[in-house]
This record gives sequence, C-alpha cells and structure tokens, in this order.
Amino acid sequence: MLRPVPIVLLSALLLAGVAAAAPKKLPTYSSLGVTAGKAGGKMTLALGDSPQSLMYYGVIDNNLGLIAQQLFDGLTEFNLDTYKIEPALAESWTISPDGKVYTFKLRQNVKWSDGQPFTADDVVFTYQQLVANPEARAGDSGNFIIDGKPVVIAKVDASTVKFTLPRPSPAFLLQQRYFIMPQHKLGKFKGADVNNAWPTNTPPADIVGTGPFKLQSYTPGQKVGLVRNPNSWKVDAAGKTLPYLDALDFLIIRDPQAQVSSFLAGNLDQLNISGAQFPDLKQKEVAGAAFKVIRSKALFGSPPFIAYNFDASDPALAKLFSDTRFRKAMQSAINRPRIIDTVYNSLASLPGHGVAPVNTAFYANTTAQLGKFDLAAAGAALDKLNLKDTDGDGIRNISKGKNLEVDLTYATDSSVYPPMATILQNDFKALGVKVNLKGVLSSKLFSTGMSGDWQMILAAFGDQPDPELRKPIWQPGGALYYWHRSLQPAKEGETPLVAKMQPWEKQIYDIFNEAGTTTDAAKRKALYTRWQLLFAQNLPVTPIAKPENIGAVSNKYGNYIYNLGVIPGYNPVPLMYQK
Repeated sequence: MLRPVPIVLLSALLLAGVAAAAPKKLPTYSSLGVTAGKAGGKMTLALGDSPQSLMYYGVIDNNLGLIAQQLFDGLTEFNLDTYKIEPALAESWTISPDGKVYTFKLRQNVKWSDGQPFTADDVVFTYQQLVANPEARAGDSGNFIIDGKPVVIAKVDASTVKFTLPRPSPAFLLQQRYFIMPQHKLGKFKGADVNNAWPTNTPPADIVGTGPFKLQSYTPGQKVGLVRNPNSWKVDAAGKTLPYLDALDFLIIRDPQAQVSSFLAGNLDQLNISGAQFPDLKQKEVAGAAFKVIRSKALFGSPPFIAYNFDASDPALAKLFSDTRFRKAMQSAINRPRIIDTVYNSLASLPGHGVAPVNTAFYANTTAQLGKFDLAAAGAALDKLNLKDTDGDGIRNISKGKNLEVDLTYATDSSVYPPMATILQNDFKALGVKVNLKGVLSSKLFSTGMSGDWQMILAAFGDQPDPELRKPIWQPGGALYYWHRSLQPAKEGETPLVAKMQPWEKQIYDIFNEAGTTTDAAKRKALYTRWQLLFAQNLPVTPIAKPENIGAVSNKYGNYIYNLGVIPGYNPVPLMYQK
C-alpha cells in the first residue's frame, strides 16, 4: 500500500506558519552554469509562423505553444537540471494511500496579469472545460477518462483542488503541467465554443496569464511582443524577481535560412538550429563572432519518422501499407547513416522506438532491429510480396498495369525534411518504388496527418521522460495514432475498435493499459521494454534518426540553459538576462 506522499517546496517549508506563501524560489542550477542576473533589457526570438489563435486549448499549434509557455503556468513543472517534477502553481500535493486521490494545495497570493486573484476556481475551470473537454481541439480529454470512468475534479476550498481517479495512474503527476487559464476571462465559453475564444485580433489586455510575461502586441506575419508580467510569482535563488528581462519579442520568420541570416545580422538573439546549419555557425563562432553554438544530447526533441497510411484512400495501398512485411522491407531502403551524415552533419544518432536513447529509466536498446541499409535485401523482400517490375519501366507493380507509386508528404519550410525527402525519394527509386514529393508548410503538417489525406508522411513527435505521456500517440486507437485512424473510437475517451487491431497492435494496446495501472517501477519498465521491441519488430512508423539539440545564442545574454535540449513549453527564458 502506498503511503501519503507530501511534496513541498523548500521555500514553503522555511516559511511554515506564515499565512501568505512565498513566491517560488528557483534552484541555483549552478551545475548548469546559472548565475545571478540583472533586471532589464529585451530579447528577440524567432517564430516559424504566425500563431493561428491565442487560445492554447483551441488549436494544436507549435508556434502558439512557444508563446504560451511564457504567458501561462501549470500546477507542476520540470526541474531544469533533473527533469523531475516539482511544484509550480501548486505549492504542494499529497497522494492518498490507494494512489487514487491527488490533493493539490495552490500557491497563495498569485495574481493573474490583470491583477485578479488566482484560485481553485481557475484550476477546476481549466480542467473541466478545457483540458478534459472532448470538443476542445487541443484538449486532452482521453487522459481524464480511465477505464471508461471520468477523473473527478473538485474544489475543496479557495486554495485546494482534488482529483479523484477511478484507479491509480503512475504517470498522473507528470501530466499535470497543463497551462491553467483564467475563468474570469474564459468561463463563458462552453463545449466547442472554446475553440473560438481569444482569436488573433483579441485585445492584448484580454489575454491574461500567470506566466513570467504578458502579451503586449501581435501583428500577424510580423511580430508577437511580450512584456514582463508585473505579477510574476517566481524569484531566483537570491530572491530577485523573475523574469530578469523587461520584454521578449518573437519575429515571425518562416524560412530557416532567413532565420539564420536574421540571427547573424543581430536581429535575433537566440536560435534553435539543425545539424545542417551547425558547421557554418560554429565556424563563425570560432572565428570570433559574438555568439555561442551549444550542442546537447536530446531527451526531448522530435526524431523524424516515416509513416504509411494504413487507411489510405487507395485500397491497394492501404492493404500494402498495413502489411508489416512491406514496412520492414522499406526500412532496409532507408539510408540512416547517410541521412545522419549529410542532413545532420553527423549531429544525430540512431533512434530509439518511442523512447530517447538517453532516457535510462525506460530505454530498451532496439538498435539491432533497425537493420542496415541494403537495397538488395529490400528488393528481395518486395519480390516475396510479388511486388515486381512486370512491364519493364523500372517501377514495381502493385497489381497488373498499376505501378507502386506513393506520395510523400513533408514540410517544405524545414531545414532537414526537404533533403531527407530527396534522399528517400532517390533510394526508393533505386528499389523500384516511385515517390512523388508533396510539400506542405510545417504549420500544416500535423493537421494533414490527422486528416488522413496522405499516403506516406515524413513527420515527428517529441519524446518525453515517461512513455505514458506519449500514450495518445503510440497506443493503437489513441487520438494521435493517425497512421491507423480507423481504430479510433467515435468519441474520444471511449474504447477504441480493438477488434480491428492487428495482433501486435492489440499487444501494444494491452501493454499501455497495464503499464498505466501498475505503480511497480520494475514492472512498468519491463512492460515498456516489450512495447519498444514490438514497435521495432512491426514498425507502426519507421524512426529515422535522433537529432542532437543545437542552439545559438548571442554573447549579450547569460543563463542560456540547454541541458537536455529545447523542449516546446520549457525554454527557461525567465532566467536569461541581458549583460
């Protein structure tokens, strides 16, 4: 039986008995090179496109996510050194002995950026009407239906919220980093209407958060301007109010090379770059340029993969794509060493299967299952599937008179996808598979995948510390398991169409269900090891590489943290300062 687990910030313990809780004092992070900063100044970053909305739960949009991380906070957050969960808007919490009841004590005296008090009502509203709302496009309602029963979210008092689960969920605490939204601004929006809240023409003063910054201006296609939130509740290790910076600007620059040019011209102060961009910038740094280029192995970050649409509109392709033998044959035609060398300039490694290789808590070494680049072996495997060039035109036939011809959807405005797509196209051509490149903007890639209107797609999902956090992606029937969408239930939270799953998919489905109920760490690791092996053997998607995380930052700024890589939602800008 689990014992109650109280977790309380050191600063709160030191001030026990004081009616008003202290602001959150961040760790020193001395191991990451963090020093005491000075207040003032401005920093300019890049956005790859204009946010489609200002409502975080109304649209899945990475660009909005980069803004939202500066405007809002969750109940919990990651420690930037250990990546363990620690308190944020929740100052402490307890877990009942049976592991089913989580009680969060909220940080007192926190105010929204407009001066209104933050209370338990905001938390209950956020979870009930946004996060657990099945009609919110960027909600996460599936995580709040367990065994067909809802997680009950209730206000205990003005500073206490209780979550009652139908059964224990070992990763539940890790999930509670959802951004909390203001009930007094958004409470009128119900159901699907939340998707229409806060359009891009909303007056900045109406976009209210508890985060380190608040919205000052938004000019679509040009710039998003943020200024320090006067009600920010975090302080550094010395007690100085964060953020240090007065302002944070995001310039909207779609082209990756244009972003680099803007950085070199001094118009951007920090930029996340790819291995393809690394040599030139590193050479300039060594030659005396006023910036640093920093590399790190990535726990987070998004390893690219190839997916085949099991539900393609062409029945012959759908049948072929659903055949594990075909996917394994095509894996032998993926030249990972060449992609790592030429696309990433060797600043990438062989990927895991759903778990980053640096994640020692869960990673199972499935490298052997990746196989080797071998067109002859790939060709022989396709021959066994009777996919042969029967008319002598150099292209294999899927049936009499019909060529094996596939559209590959990829992001044209990425620095890595276009060269990767070209390599795949050429190698697949040598195998006798014709690939037509079908480019879309990065901002449209995810929605294209979710639409089902594609045949083969080059895409990526970010890794997380615990596989449970990626359950909607990797569990068959999950909301983001979009290469086999026909398994998804009619309504999110209901049971997927288990009868339509392939045997290996059913095994993975069961593994995620079992791993999501046990609190035995060794058993969870063993279950997720089995999942990774099934993933590697059956290839729901085919991982290509795990890029390193690389960032460039102007020497004008201190406290640039790049520990386990850039994580959408966790860029520690509040600790950065202008020298």
